[in-house]
Parts: sequence; C-alpha cells; structure tokens
Amino acid sequence: MKSFIEVPPSHHFPIQNLPYGCFVHGGKQAIGVAIGEYVLNLRVVAENNLFDGPILSKATSVFQQTTLNEFMAMGKQAWKEARSSLQKILSSDEPILRDNSSLRSLALIPISEVKMVMPAKIGDYTDFYSSKYHASNVGIMFRGKENPLLPNWLHIPVGYHGRSSSVVISGTPIKRPVGQIKAPDASVPSFDVCKNLDFELEMAFFVGPGNELGETIPISQAHDHIFGMVLMNDWSARDIQVWEYVPLGPFLAKNFGTTISPWIVTMDALSPFLTSGPSLEAQLLPYLKEEGKKAYDIHLDVSIKTASMSHPSPLSHSNLKYMYYSVTQQLAHHASNGCNMQPGDLCGSGTISGPVLFFYFYLISYLFLSFRFSLIFLVIIFSAYFFYILFLLLNMVNNK
Repeated sequence: MKSFIEVPPSHHFPIQNLPYGCFVHGGKQAIGVAIGEYVLNLRVVAENNLFDGPILSKATSVFQQTTLNEFMAMGKQAWKEARSSLQKILSSDEPILRDNSSLRSLALIPISEVKMVMPAKIGDYTDFYSSKYHASNVGIMFRGKENPLLPNWLHIPVGYHGRSSSVVISGTPIKRPVGQIKAPDASVPSFDVCKNLDFELEMAFFVGPGNELGETIPISQAHDHIFGMVLMNDWSARDIQVWEYVPLGPFLAKNFGTTISPWIVTMDALSPFLTSGPSLEAQLLPYLKEEGKKAYDIHLDVSIKTASMSHPSPLSHSNLKYMYYSVTQQLAHHASNGCNMQPGDLCGSGTISGPVLFFYFYLISYLFLSFRFSLIFLVIIFSAYFFYILFLLLNMVNNK
C-alpha cells in the first residue's frame, strides 16, 4: 500500500502506521494522524463525511473532541474501521482527497506548523517492572548475585501506581527534583537537589474500553482493551529513591515527571512485529497463561545530547521483545482484583533491558545525567564500565 503523500522509505510515519495524536493549529485543538511530514486533521475528515463505515458514520462526534478518550472507549471494531477508512483516503489510488486541493489544504497540515499536546486525559498511570534482565541487574546491585530476584517476580507482573498529573509529552522541560537524601556516610538525611537523575527506557500502552468496578479483564480478551503504545521515559531520582523506597516503593523519586511520545501507535499497526517472548522460568497461574506470539519486535535506542554537544551520543540499545511479561498479561493482572480500568489509563512496561552486555550500559546512565561532560570523566566512566564487564565475565567463568 502506498500513499499519494511522499513518505521516504525510512520514515517512521508511512501509511502502514498512521499513529494518533492531538495538536493545536490556528488556536484550535484537534485529533489527527501522522502521515509522513503531515498531520491529517480528523475533524475535517469527519465534517466532510469521509468516515463512511457503519460505526463511525454515526459517531463522528468522537473526532470533534480535543482528546482521544472517547474514540479509545469505542473499541477495536471502531479502531479497525477508522484505520481502514484513513488508509483508503490517503492511498495513491483514491482521488477523494488526492484530487481535491481545497479539501487537502484544510485536512493536511505540515507537522512543523502544529504544536503537539497530550493525546488523552490520563485518569490513572501504572508502571510495571516487567524486564527480567533489568530486575536481575538491579537485584545484583542491591542484594548480590545469589539473590537477584525477589520470590514473587517470576509469578506476578510487579507494578506500582504513579502520578498521572505529571505525565507530559516529549519536549516538556523536567525540573531536577529536590527531596530527602541520605549519603552513605551521613547519620541523618538532608533536603537537597537530586544529584543522580536517571532515565528509564520504556514503552507504555493506553487502555481502550475499560471494565466495571469488581469485574475483571480475562487474558483472552485483554488485547481488545489496549488502544496503542507510546515511548516512555520514567524519570527517576535515584538518590532520593534509595532512601525513601522502603517499605512501600518509590514516591517522590518518581512522581515529579514522566515523559511520553505525543504519537500513539495502534496495536493493529504493531501487529506485523508480533513475535515470541522469553521462555517462562516458572509456571504461571491460569489467569496469566496465554498462547501464541504476544511480544513485539521493536528496536529501541537511547542517545543523549547536552547543550555543549553538536551531535547526540548513543547510550544504549534494546528491544521490547525482551519483556518477560506481555502487555496483555500486565493488563489482565491489573484488573484481576476487580480494579476498574478506564479509557485513557496509561500503563508503563518498566525499564526495557536485554541479554547483551552492552544493554547493561543503562545502569550507569544516571551518572551521565548528573555531571557535566568532560573528557576526563568519560575516560573514567568507560574504564569503570570495562572493569565491571570484566568482573562479570570472570564470575561467570568461576561459577562454571
């Protein structure tokens, strides 16, 4: 399938994607989809009766809203119909928009001319801890290699409730937080600026139709309740976190800011990337068991660019397929106690780490964010990283 809009082969927004987002143009906020370097204004599409399917032709008001919540609530049949209609009107074989210059000028807006805003009103935000590699690496750091995972981890998708009001889109400034910090050699804590600000490479999904309070979402139906996914950075104040997290987990170390990408990629667009996930190391309870391909082969990269750098510098690479628990298992578990999920709720995957040694690099990423870059500091960090990997390899050899 090809669009009449020219989209380079390497572009993230071809006609096969069509991610949803919300934007402001000319002082008005609207819902749109991205196609190449343009935004297709769905309010204009709806007003001109281009949604002609049996569901959306009777519900065009959902595209008159300023957020995607109402459309999310309609469910997968409406989402599929919208995707089919949009791909049709944007295709190279369809003249309805291609050959109508006046309509095209209203409906298609250069992305460079719009301001992206939050795609949904997020009622609740939950962050999971679903990468075994990440959980093991952190466990080794805090508890040693003999006890990297807590007893429940291989049986339950661990998560915690975050702060939805501080979830923002890419480009929003994040202020370095302050909080209680207790230095290792201090007898009492101090109230100070965070010195160990970290990033966490994650993806997150938006909930579509929810469930009533007291009802569950069976694992076999969970996919129908997931609208799409975004990239996510769950900023973390590590020096605040290490002091406050016992016994109830992180609080001020996390709730000062979480960044998501402004475009939501639908699960239908992601379906070609379905793949098998990691092998399970423990028998799961029936409500979490699922068959078939449930992981997604999505390559992820992290780079950093400071004010003094002319080009971004790569920090790490990973892939969503390394997540031990799938997004459907996360959602089914979240609702298993009767918790009522709602359209627009956001669920983060947790830090996405992988099996390759280079993926361990994220563990020292907060050091890069905590100090000014200098040649001497970079040499020290890379030397420490080299000896850390050497230490791991020697331990592996000695344990065989």
